[in-house]
Amino acid sequence: MFANLVNEKTQTYKGVKVGFSWTEMFFGFWTPVFRGDFKWASVLVLAEIIFGSFTWGGGAFLVTFIFAFFYNRLYVKDMVAQGYKPADTTSFNVLKNAGYL
Repeated sequence: MFANLVNEKTQTYKGVKVGFSWTEMFFGFWTPVFRGDFKWASVLVLAEIIFGSFTWGGGAFLVTFIFAFFYNRLYVKDMVAQGYKPADTTSFNVLKNAGYL
C-alpha cells in the first residue's frame, strides 16, 4: 500500500510505501541513501559492519532482513516529524490503520 504525504510549508509531495520494505531487504543501506534519509543509512552501515564482521557477512544480511520489517514505519515517522502530513483522507486512513500515525 502507498500513502501520499504533503509538506504544507514547502508544498512538496512524497509518496511513501506502507508495510514491509522489499527494497530495503534487497538493497540494504542504499534504500535510505536514495531516499535522502542519511540518519538511518548511517545506522544501517554501522550495524551491517558490526554484525557482518563477526559472521563473515551473514550478519549484514540478517540486519537488512530484520530492518526491512520496520524501515518504512521509521521513514514515515521521520517525515511526519519534518512537517509532512497525509495529503488526503485515504492516505490518512492507510497510515492510521497501519499504526504509522
